[in-house]
Order: sequence, then C-alpha cells, then structure tokens
Amino acid sequence: MIRALRSLSLRTARRTRGLWRRYGIFWLGAIAVGLIAVYYARLIDWGYGLFLDARAAHAWLPLVITPAAAALCVFVTRRFFRGSEGSGIPQVIAVLNSPTSEAGGRLLTLRILASKIAVSFIAILGGFTIGREGPTVQVGAALMFNMRRFYPRSNSLIERQLVLAGAAAGLSAAFNTPLAGIVFAIEELTRSFEVRTSGVLITGIIIAGIVALGLNGNYTYFGTIDVGTHFSNMLAVAVIVTAVVTGMAGGVFCWLLLNTSRWIPAPLRHLHASRPVVFAALCGLVIAIVGLVSGGTTFGSGYAEARGLLEGREHLSVFYPLLKMISMIGSYLPGIPGGIFAPSLSIGAGFGNVLHLLFGQMSLPMMITLAMVGYLAAVTQSPITAFVIVMEMINGHALVISLMATALVSSRVSRLFAPPLYEALSERYMAPLPQPAASPEVPEADEAVVEKDAAPQK
Repeated sequence: MIRALRSLSLRTARRTRGLWRRYGIFWLGAIAVGLIAVYYARLIDWGYGLFLDARAAHAWLPLVITPAAAALCVFVTRRFFRGSEGSGIPQVIAVLNSPTSEAGGRLLTLRILASKIAVSFIAILGGFTIGREGPTVQVGAALMFNMRRFYPRSNSLIERQLVLAGAAAGLSAAFNTPLAGIVFAIEELTRSFEVRTSGVLITGIIIAGIVALGLNGNYTYFGTIDVGTHFSNMLAVAVIVTAVVTGMAGGVFCWLLLNTSRWIPAPLRHLHASRPVVFAALCGLVIAIVGLVSGGTTFGSGYAEARGLLEGREHLSVFYPLLKMISMIGSYLPGIPGGIFAPSLSIGAGFGNVLHLLFGQMSLPMMITLAMVGYLAAVTQSPITAFVIVMEMINGHALVISLMATALVSSRVSRLFAPPLYEALSERYMAPLPQPAASPEVPEADEAVVEKDAAPQK
C-alpha cells in the first residue's frame, strides 16, 4: 500500500512538473507581460504629461529640452544599450528568423528590456513623436525569452514559442486588442501559423489581456465611434481614394527611412556617422521647431489628436499630417527607442480629416477611421493586422469590409515605393552589430557612402 502511494505520488509530481513546464511558465510570463505593458503605458503617459506641463509654462522650452533629450537618448543607447534602438519589432523578427538562442542573447536581454523602457521615457519627456506599442512588443518578447531559464533543457522550439507569445501578448496588452495580437504574430512576425505554437500563443495573449483589463477596465483604445447604419453612395470611391492617398504617403515614409543616402545631404550623413549625438540633437531641434509651428500638435505619439478628431472636439490644420510625418522621421533617424504604431494612426487621422474636405457627404469619424487603417497598413504592409487593430480600437465591426478593402489596397500601393519596413530593418540585426554601429534607422549602404565621402581624396 505504501509502495503504491509512493508510486502514485511520484507520477503526480512528474505530471505536475510537466504541466508547469508546458503551460505554467507561459502563463506566468504572460501575466508579467500584461503587468509591464500596463505600467509602461502609465509611465509614458505620465512622462508626456510632464512635457506638456513644462511647455504650457514656457512655450519656448522644447527648443532646449527636445534636443537635450535626443542627445542623451542616443548617447546612452549607443554607449550602453545596443539593440534597443527604434521600434523593437525588427529585432523580434530578426530573432525569429535567426538561431534563437544566439540572436535572443543579443537582442532580447533583460538589460535591453530595462533600457527600452527607460530611454523611451526620456524621449517622451522631450516630446518626441514615438509610440510605446512597438517597444512593448520587444519588452514582452524579451521577458518571455528569459523565462527559458526555468526549463531544465530549453531548446530552440521552446525559445521561439516564448518569443512569439511574448511579442504578441505585448501588442495585445498595449492596445487592448487580443485578436490583433494573434493576427500580428501570424502575419507580421512569422508569416505562418504553426499548430504547435497556436495554443500557447493564444493562451498567452488571453492571459496578458485579462491582466490589462483587470488594471485598466474594459475599454477601447479610441473609444466607440458611431457611423450609423446607412452609408453614403460615395463609400466605394472614398475607400479607393483614401487607400491610394494613404498608401502613397505611407510608402514615401518607408522609402525615406530605408533610402537615407538618396535624400539626406552628404555633410549630414557624415555628421550622423562621426558624431551621432550631435546629429540627434539637430534632429531634436527640428522636431521642436516643427512642434512650435504646429501649435504643439506634433509632439508626442498623437493619440490625443487622433481621438480628438474621432470625437469631433479637435480641429487640426490640413498640414498636420505632413508636419507629423516630418516630426516622426526626425524621431527615428537618430535611432531613439520608440514605436511607430500610434504616430502612424495619428498621421492617418490627419489624412482622414483632410480627405473629409473632398468627401463632405461622408461622416468625419468614418473618413478618419479609413485613413487610419490605410496609413498603418501602408507603413507596416501588414493589412490584416492593420484593419483588425483599428477595428478593435474603435469597436468598428460595422466597417469591417471597408476597413479591409482600404488596408489591402493601401498596402499594395505602398509596396510600389518600398519593401515591408519591419522586414527590411530586421535584416541589419541578423548579425551582431559592430561597435560602434550605425543607427538602425540608417541602412548600412548609407554608412558606406558616408565613409567614402569622408575618405581623403588621393
């Protein structure tokens, strides 16, 4: 009897350990990702609030603090935290497309996790045009990747599942869009759907989403818009025009980030290569000047402006999308940690506001929503992710077909200008970065041009 009980006890213990390793570690990691995503969002909102308070007290202050914040961010990132630059999504893609242990050991460390949060906080204190959603993806992936230490015999399959689940859970918790997290993992991160990963992925997203809901309550990112039940006869034309306009604008944005050697003057490229901190301060000064010209609307992620337009309480200039794009490009050229999702949605909202002048018979919230999904799809060239994110953000199930059509056309138009941005940026993370390395937002080909320009003539 005692022997039978001991045997049962051993089998139960082994089964419990097996279940913990198979599910418990993922669940624990998903809870941690949800907690970090919520409190990181609150930190960024608090930091931007401090910037707005300082600007309200002294309108000229951005001319000082924005360049200073840029210089500090680039110095700290290049000196101590290589691999935390930019959005963070290209790094995750690079890890998933490389030997996971080696690439994750470079790009998904706890050191990078902490720096991504800290340095992006400094950037938002300076009013930079950055979002927190891309960084949350890298933070979630880094946190889950380091959970591999709880496995006695970790392998590449487990590590890949951890990275994928952490990244998707991070996006889900950041936007409160669980379905978009699943689609993002399939369409953007892996371009496929593995049966062995699906259950782990969906479970992690659900748990992270539950944590976010528990702390923030049940909410939609941009609120719920009312577009009515009867659509204008011009809806089809509006969808096509919006998709083409936002597709071209998003494609140009991608082209500018991926082809800096073709439009940035050689002296500035040389300055970026030889004195990146000074170059960053110069970009900060441009962002500050653009912000002052726009009346402060181009500072920050643009969430408040986009939501204000959707709710009909914000009135922006027709030049807002262009000015916001300039500020966004200036924020990413130096290689400062920060995402592009929220700023892209804001720029899209601005285009929708402008296009409403052409389609006055359409409701303004509908035009803004179509342009938001169009511009986001153009920048990411992930149309399904784009329309699912926006649909969940506004509870816009009535617009599913229109959003889907806009996203698909816009992403195809964008591809005429440039390849998918995240995939192109991820290629430079496939191998270890040299020390010192070029900014991740400036292609290696550009650095070759800089070196050639800087070489003495024989």
